[in-house]
Amino acid sequence: MCSSFVSRLFLFLTALALVSAQAQTLRPPAYPLVTHDPYFSLWSTTDKLTDSPTRHWTGRPQSLEGLIRVDGKAYQFLGAVPTTYQPILPTGESKPYTALYTLTKPADGWEKPDFDARSWQSAPGPFGDTPDARTAWRNSQTHKEGIYVRREFTYDGKTDPAKLLLALNHDDDVTIYLNGTRILNKPGYISEYIYLPLPAEARQALRPGKNVLALHCVSPGGGSFVDVGIVNPVTSTALATANQTGVTVSATQTAYTFEAGPVNLRLNFLSPLLLDELEVAARPVTYVTFETSARDGKSHTVQVFFGASATVATNTPGQDVITDAGRTAGLRWLNVGTQQQPVLQKKGDNIRIDWGYAYLAVPEQAGTQLTPGSLATLKAAFLKQGPLPAGQKTSGPAQEQGLALSLSMGSVGAAPVRKHLLLAYDDLYSVQYFGKNLRAWWRRDETMTMPRLLETAEKEYARLQQKSSTFDAQLLADAQKSGGKAYADLCVLAYRQAIAAHKIVAGPKGDVLFFSKENFSNGSIGTVDVTYPSAPLFLLYNNELAKGLLRFIFDYSESGNWKKDFPAHDVGTYPLANGQTYGEDMPVEEAGNMMILTAASVQIDGKPDFAREHWPTLTKWVGFLKRDGFDPANQLCTDDFAGHLARNANLSAKAIVGIACYGKMARMLGDEKTADEHQALARELARRWMQMDADGDHYALTFDKTPGSWSQKYNIVWDKLLGLDVFPTEVARKEVAFYLKNQQPYGLPLDSRRTYTKSDWIMWTATMADSNTDFQALIDPIWKFANETPTRVPLSDWHETTNAKQVGFQARSVVGGYYIKLLADRLAAGR
Repeated sequence: MCSSFVSRLFLFLTALALVSAQAQTLRPPAYPLVTHDPYFSLWSTTDKLTDSPTRHWTGRPQSLEGLIRVDGKAYQFLGAVPTTYQPILPTGESKPYTALYTLTKPADGWEKPDFDARSWQSAPGPFGDTPDARTAWRNSQTHKEGIYVRREFTYDGKTDPAKLLLALNHDDDVTIYLNGTRILNKPGYISEYIYLPLPAEARQALRPGKNVLALHCVSPGGGSFVDVGIVNPVTSTALATANQTGVTVSATQTAYTFEAGPVNLRLNFLSPLLLDELEVAARPVTYVTFETSARDGKSHTVQVFFGASATVATNTPGQDVITDAGRTAGLRWLNVGTQQQPVLQKKGDNIRIDWGYAYLAVPEQAGTQLTPGSLATLKAAFLKQGPLPAGQKTSGPAQEQGLALSLSMGSVGAAPVRKHLLLAYDDLYSVQYFGKNLRAWWRRDETMTMPRLLETAEKEYARLQQKSSTFDAQLLADAQKSGGKAYADLCVLAYRQAIAAHKIVAGPKGDVLFFSKENFSNGSIGTVDVTYPSAPLFLLYNNELAKGLLRFIFDYSESGNWKKDFPAHDVGTYPLANGQTYGEDMPVEEAGNMMILTAASVQIDGKPDFAREHWPTLTKWVGFLKRDGFDPANQLCTDDFAGHLARNANLSAKAIVGIACYGKMARMLGDEKTADEHQALARELARRWMQMDADGDHYALTFDKTPGSWSQKYNIVWDKLLGLDVFPTEVARKEVAFYLKNQQPYGLPLDSRRTYTKSDWIMWTATMADSNTDFQALIDPIWKFANETPTRVPLSDWHETTNAKQVGFQARSVVGGYYIKLLADRLAAGR
């Protein structure tokens, strides 16, 4: 055995031991499993891996299942079979349908079975203005009455009505009738399908044979959508589960341990998001490793089954898919994708990808079976201890199809037996950029294919496992040294989430574009005030990605498509980056953000080239900040969910810091006169800010000084990070002392208007502190929130400080802002 291999093996084992020794005690709100981009992102939302189906970050089931068979006895260790819904009256989520509708108020009795609706229009449902609608219906002045819909269906009388559910999705108020009886009146709107017990009135009205469901939906403002059906839930037969004995989340990996009878099983999900290797970080490939060993001193025959539902490649479970199979050097693979392949045809927030292909691949080896088809059938075959049915291509609704693998682990004794597979996604094209479809970074060479990428990924499996474990241990140690154990736990939890809320794309000029998706907010792409809190992670680990967060905003202004003298809020709605779609500008917010982040990027570079490239644009934006930034008019800031605010002191501080950043960049460019002018102006404005906003032992929310008002002045943190020396140290010291007296059990409120908070901003506020004791005092309640929140979703950055419940947002990139303390330490060391 060569010495270099021994050395590498020692480092790998040392890293594994360090990660295990320092394993977090934090219970994550959700556990990351497959984390690459806003579409290829699967999580477990329960502490036991078998207590629920694995889910896309939006919450929809995208089921991964794992079984282990030990000496003929099977145990489930991964996932739970999601409930399926047999349609009595289908919604558009499960299959296409046609209905009668009208947009004018019909005659009385329109909801009754014998009503003559021949004058109504016939069209495919659902109805609305979202990507899921098949017939357009929008709220407007001409259609104030809303929409009226009638559907006929046949009920065979066999299913107990008490077991049936009403499936619905509506925006806004909906009233539903069955055979002329009103069965539901539901106000407001929802943004996804829900299932409600069939009301007693409906159970009484339902009859064997022909039935009529009628509905009326109104949408006085905002979006419009309505879809209603009746379904019969079908659950699977329970299977013995392996005993889960542990779970550890590190930066790039989630590892579970189980006991399956006399055999131990270690299951590891590795998404090697190593930002110092852009080619690796951009690959949408996750490794899943199974390691088995006997703990009773005997040998046991062991097989592993792994299945992936075809819903991983669809927006809704009823979409038709087709599977395929193939081979490449040393690998066998399966893939699945929709038959329709609507590439880049959907945009929005609560949607999943329905173009491109999900892949399941495994190294060529004896005892391996790889088969597409009905997951229920394939799982049943495994449970019967027979071979998986052979198959090359299958088709059908996604909820009935999948990709499956059976691995023979052979005769397993005390020595561990390890095997692995690869999960991947080829989206063909990732983003539309001002009319041009762009490929993912890994696919920028048009000759690159997913089978070729899988070959490369397989060759690097051992290296990436070792490097990822070493990186995970180093990140944990660095974060703990910087901010303590609670801070380190939170950084670990945030790492994959922050990266996977982006897509690395090759721009038209071949440069890196790093597009964020504003997850569970409005679905915007490239939002500047999402980039701003996300940036510390990327400034710390890969400045090229940090620049990739800014380039498209510069491009938008410099192309002439954006004509205002401050930056755009966004460049579209994910994945269509064709221009701002947000309904309102955030002028001071975005100008300050772009100025600060550009200055941070050139400081990391140690040279001003990136600023020089965009100097005329930066000069235009700083002109706006000097004119309108100090005492902001009534406008939104990044905390837009809190509403408009005039004379916002925190926003003013951002403008002041932004002006100072322009001066700093001018000095790096050798323009001392401009540098002195802007840094002197920033310091003068800071003095005025202190006078206008002072309110005893703290600084107020606004310059109006509403009695008792206050806010987190997190924007001032960049004064410290970039060494600007604009605000006297007494400002941060006074604010931090005040904050420490105003914390709630689960964190410091964002400001005096509400008790909710943003955890990313608390991290920035805490980084303003002079001492680690004060820093940790502000961080510990965030750890407590993450550990105790009853809302089991990928980490929410907007939560209630009194009870730890999610207020909104989940799986967002802004948790990259947790890394600001590490960034501050790095920048301080470099000065």
